[in-house]
Amino acid sequence: MRRVETKRATAAIGPYSQAIEAADLVFVSGQLPTDPGTGEVVSGGIAAQTAQAAANVAAVLEAAGSDLSRVVKTTCFLADLNDFEKFNAEYAEHFISDSARECVQAAKLPKNALVEISAIAEAR
Repeated sequence: MRRVETKRATAAIGPYSQAIEAADLVFVSGQLPTDPGTGEVVSGGIAAQTAQAAANVAAVLEAAGSDLSRVVKTTCFLADLNDFEKFNAEYAEHFISDSARECVQAAKLPKNALVEISAIAEAR
């Protein structure tokens, strides 16, 4: 098992790592739509926040030697499921359609974010 960390994505805000590589898979912890430089949630609504969360997932995967094309499953949390269509449109710009996914509404996300995305990908 190998811990994965990068400064190109926001640091973990609790007692966990950005990702763990194990058994030829990379398990990326939930990535918020935060700017890695400031740690603040980006503005611009659900599309901008989805793009930033996806960029953070991509940065963590790259640190592990993987990338978004190797994602096999994501879990997506939305603060408001009414944002589902706009979220889907932006999500499709970053993740391949062949991967598995669940998307649920969460009562509240850290930092009052609109979205959080975790992923499992093939390693290297």
